[in-house]
Amino acid sequence: MLEQIYQLSRHLLSIYRRPFVRYFFKTHNLDNRFTILLGQRGVGKSTALVQYLLSISNNEIYSKDILYVPSDHFLIRGFSLYEIAEEFVKFGGKLICFDEVHKFEGWSNELKSIFDTFPELKILASGSSILEVHKGSNDLSRRAVIYTMHGMSFREFIALQTDIELSAISLDQILSEHNIHSTNIIETLSKTGNKILPLFKQYLEFGYFPYFVEFKDIAKFYLTLEQQIHTTLEADLLSVHPNLTGDSIRKLKKLLVAISQNVPYLVNYEKLRKIVDVADNRTIKIYLKYLEDAGIILQLRKSGKIMGSLEKVEKIFLNNTNQLYALGSSTSIGTVRETFFANIISSMGEITLPKKGDFLLNSKYLFEIGGKGKTKKQIEYHENAYLVIDNIEHGIGSKIPLWLLGFLY
Repeated sequence: MLEQIYQLSRHLLSIYRRPFVRYFFKTHNLDNRFTILLGQRGVGKSTALVQYLLSISNNEIYSKDILYVPSDHFLIRGFSLYEIAEEFVKFGGKLICFDEVHKFEGWSNELKSIFDTFPELKILASGSSILEVHKGSNDLSRRAVIYTMHGMSFREFIALQTDIELSAISLDQILSEHNIHSTNIIETLSKTGNKILPLFKQYLEFGYFPYFVEFKDIAKFYLTLEQQIHTTLEADLLSVHPNLTGDSIRKLKKLLVAISQNVPYLVNYEKLRKIVDVADNRTIKIYLKYLEDAGIILQLRKSGKIMGSLEKVEKIFLNNTNQLYALGSSTSIGTVRETFFANIISSMGEITLPKKGDFLLNSKYLFEIGGKGKTKKQIEYHENAYLVIDNIEHGIGSKIPLWLLGFLY
């Protein structure tokens, strides 16, 4: 049994090996006894796992210390994850990786049993962002360190496109020293003939998902991205929530279409109930949560409200700008700007909708997003208020270039 899986592991390690290493590795410690890596489809989880395994084995795919197990592969279906781990440990295995673990029935109980039975074995697992690892009798959050992986930042996109490695910049540094950082970045890029604004435009259109490099025709990239969204709804969601019916999935798709054609969507529950054909708001809220957990939408609530998964949502964005182009949504400059900002800044904390301005971060920082002509009139009396402006290379004072937020990670 194990020899077959070893051969599969080696084959996939060689296929998925990539030279570009995500910033994720510099900010997240995978040297834990049990780590679970979550994230939406296409952000690079499998590549990250493979890179980590090879870093442990000194780039040796034939090492008996590591084993990469694609949980959805037909060769794996004849065995339990526990049986595979047991055999691996018998032959001296040290680090086992279960990729796409949510597709294996009973995965939670299996991982719990492996963790409890083989204390000398390190376990690494990846799964859909939909996974609810903290629920149920096998609450893995008490055993595993859980990380969420996002798509590429603008900084990472630049590195992948130009081979120029630039440093990440903290939010505090951007807010207080943005002119210094924008000058350094632009000067560095200019030495190789690269311009920041054209690169940013490319990133907004196709740079969030690292697999864009596999496509010469961006239309095919968009088609693949759209297909991944459908697969998330039709396969991943059902793997995690098997009680959903075909009718439920069709209604989720109707809901997504209604939102994607009108982003940013100002939530009208009555209208959504009619479009989706459900009787109550609660069902709509649950469906919206599924779409958000899957990394397809981002829900924002008004500032000052008590947060909760089923509290009334005021505005909905698609998760990232690449999805705007792939789903045929509005790609008006205002929508693209706000979608980029909401995506990147939501990784910094709680983002809400204030009475004045566009976004409020952690109940402290107020942001207004716009073009060169945008003024601070709406937010001038707020202590920590900033204009985030598109299509400028440098800012001044509290006016910050939008592209610079792409250097947060």
